[in-house]
Amino acid sequence: MSTDDEARPAARLTVLTGPSGAGVGSVVEPFRARSPSVWIPVPATTRPRRAGEVDGVDRVFLAPAAFDRLIAAGQLLEWARIGPYARGTPAPPVAGRLAAGRPVLLPLDLPGALAVRAAHPDARLVLLAPPGWRPEAVDPAGDAHVVAHDHTERAVDELVGLFGSSHLAPARPRRSG
Repeated sequence: MSTDDEARPAARLTVLTGPSGAGVGSVVEPFRARSPSVWIPVPATTRPRRAGEVDGVDRVFLAPAAFDRLIAAGQLLEWARIGPYARGTPAPPVAGRLAAGRPVLLPLDLPGALAVRAAHPDARLVLLAPPGWRPEAVDPAGDAHVVAHDHTERAVDELVGLFGSSHLAPARPRRSG
């Protein structure tokens, strides 16, 4: 006899990254529409709110001192200073979702993804690769699953499929001539 809990894959942190221009943002929204059970964290930032942005929905807007307190308390999965502002991923909401059995997709730039992977080696790293990009430059060990972003819908299909598998073997990128 099987229960829903036994049939459901274990919750896992998946980090989606790629080189600048890989189109991570263009994949996240269609993925969110097709996979509403996967939670996508709301990043924190010290930059001012832009017109139309909602605090706690688009970003968590913090004063620099409050952001620095999160850093000091170890409450950010990753963070970076970009010009005069800082941005990062609050750790408690991610840990809470995972503890509740909800998978998490964390879209990040390459440095942020590598920082999360270093701190959480059990996190699945998914590299979104534009045509012609060589992922071994970032991941020489081949520990990441590579999703080619040749067509957005195909890349979203593959990403949705990854969340249906609880035991994904790492992909080895094909060597080009």
